Amino acid sequence: MKNANVLCRTALFSLGLGIASPLLAQDAPPPMPVEQSVFDGDYLTAGIGVAAVPSYEGSDDYTISPLPVILGSFRGVDFQPRGPGVAFDVIPDRQGAKVDFIFGPVVRARFDRQNSIKDPVVRSLGKLDVAVELGPFAGVQVNRLLNPYDSLTAQVDLRWDVAGAHDGMVVYPSLTYFTPLSRGVASSLTISAEHVDDDYADYYYSISPAGSVASGLPTFAAGGGWKNVGATVLTGIDLDGDITNGGFGLIVLGSYSRMLGDPKRSPVTSIRGSADQWFGAIGIGYTF
Repeated sequence: MKNANVLCRTALFSLGLGIASPLLAQDAPPPMPVEQSVFDGDYLTAGIGVAAVPSYEGSDDYTISPLPVILGSFRGVDFQPRGPGVAFDVIPDRQGAKVDFIFGPVVRARFDRQNSIKDPVVRSLGKLDVAVELGPFAGVQVNRLLNPYDSLTAQVDLRWDVAGAHDGMVVYPSLTYFTPLSRGVASSLTISAEHVDDDYADYYYSISPAGSVASGLPTFAAGGGWKNVGATVLTGIDLDGDITNGGFGLIVLGSYSRMLGDPKRSPVTSIRGSADQWFGAIGIGYTF
């Protein structure tokens, strides 16, 4: 396995939600020799959690949502949730490597403004269709920077909507530093951003004349650019004090992102919502 910090990845990618989590696919080493780890070879993590998330990207209302968890590795191919969706890292792992490479396909569904819209004015604009974003992701991970078990991972998703919803492209770069804090606790910090094209921005953030009449919001023509930038802190806590032997673990996540550009200036954000977006989650998973 590619030095995988499974507890932290479980927390992050378990988020079966229609928003882009600021923390994306990250890999890091368990604090024990690989040959003694449950993550050596095939493994599966499954679990459940809950999260407090914005009602839509740009909203200042929050909803509580369940979080299904499933990720693992089979015959050298790592698979991990992509909130909601899945990414497959198809490059074989190299035991003890200083540098590892990441590449594979990713698919993600986006339910933004499709349901759970708490603001009645934004709800009057109508529901949007579910987008299905498909494309590649790639990255590089450098292991053992400051201690024998930490890592720094840089990667990027390139995704296009293939379901005929926003019909646009999303670019999602991220940089993650992971380190164990003890044998039973591991933590990570991720900095990420999201760039969208004109089609995406227009679909989610423009207000048409008809929408203006229905909602009372001013008309607005949104263009593409950087949509947000954020940071996420994620901590995994093994319940028996040993991350490497599998079993039950707790995951705690907190993140903040700031809307940028036209998504920030759009009336659904600037008038009815907020550019400050918070996210919190807690969950439990079991690895075998």
